[in-house]
Amino acid sequence: MYERNVSHIEALVQEQNEWRGRCVNLIASENVTSRRVRGVMGSDFAHRYAEGHPGERYYQGTEIIDEIEGLLKQHMKGLFRCRHADVRPISGTIANDAVFSRYIRPGDVVMVNSTPGGGHISHHRVGAVGKYTKNIVNFPVTPDGYHIDVDHTMELLKALEPKVMILGKSLFLFPEPVKELAPVCKRRGIALIYDAAHVLGLVAGHQFQDPLAEGAPLVTGSTHKTFFGSQRGVILSNVDDDEWRKIDKGAFPGSSSNHHLETLVALSVSTYEMLEFGVEYARQVVANAKHLARRLHDLGFKVEGAEFGFTESHQVAVDVSDLGGGDAAARTLKDNGIIVNMNLLPFEPLDHVTNPAGLRLGTQEMTRVGMKEPEMEAIAGFFGKVLLGKKFVGDEVKEFRSKFQDVQYSFDA
Repeated sequence: MYERNVSHIEALVQEQNEWRGRCVNLIASENVTSRRVRGVMGSDFAHRYAEGHPGERYYQGTEIIDEIEGLLKQHMKGLFRCRHADVRPISGTIANDAVFSRYIRPGDVVMVNSTPGGGHISHHRVGAVGKYTKNIVNFPVTPDGYHIDVDHTMELLKALEPKVMILGKSLFLFPEPVKELAPVCKRRGIALIYDAAHVLGLVAGHQFQDPLAEGAPLVTGSTHKTFFGSQRGVILSNVDDDEWRKIDKGAFPGSSSNHHLETLVALSVSTYEMLEFGVEYARQVVANAKHLARRLHDLGFKVEGAEFGFTESHQVAVDVSDLGGGDAAARTLKDNGIIVNMNLLPFEPLDHVTNPAGLRLGTQEMTRVGMKEPEMEAIAGFFGKVLLGKKFVGDEVKEFRSKFQDVQYSFDA
């Protein structure tokens, strides 16, 4: 009776595949996986459980996933040059919650980046941090809004005595002051946590700051943004073994039971791709972001961070408040085959969230399909025609995108 409904779902999936293959996707939190990665999904592992650690499972029949997970942990530790890696979190937010649950107690003061300042929702009152404390204080920022004011932070740190400081952002153009804050946090017993969800692939490719090397003892991340894997999370650390055991329990049983083995296997394949191609890929991602920002600026767009070179990451932030706001601009671009997201900009009121001033652009996915600086120039041109010239370029975008269908920086070839 319901077979036609199944066929309808299958048709919708095919429609999605074809549509997004025609679009220029600049969502900063997305990426595409390679054919080899997709090829190991849908296996028998999609049906299985493996609670605990390799070799110490609560289930029988896990010998093969034990080997795969063990290799993944080994390679993650090598890739990020750290003592510990937990690959069991099934998302970046779950990784955050696993760590937050170990370090934040009711009433603790926690310092975070504000929502308009780029902070992720899991860092705030309505997210994971808010489950453990309501004493959440935003870092003070410099007048440009994209950098933490370190001197003012030091004053607040002494006055408020926070237990946890969370660095890293969702709107993440420039590195965080890890070197400046890490020594102070260590002396005062403050847990310094760096959320690398957006920049994990750039860190792996040595094209962004290395928070662990700069002194952050704990790093969380998503594995599907600039890190081009399946949708999962990871916890990385250089703490001692006793401290790590506390974090380990936050991941299991604290925030997960079974940890979705199908996507773990896929992550193991994409990690090999990152080991092989990560430096070249990350270098091109950042180069593309810088070039896109510059060309948009030259066309007359209000690109944020101009005095600092616009960006040091995969992201570009554009103020489109004079063009109807972020919601209107994003919808118009989508109708032309260009996918972006609206975003609050620094110092905006939270009640602007439904139509903020900004657009957040990311170059990682289009880099993965082979685009470089000339293509960033073309994309900037599309923005100009659509948002400044009020022209329809959907057919041009479709033709442009048709030349970039194969995933690069992979073992597909």
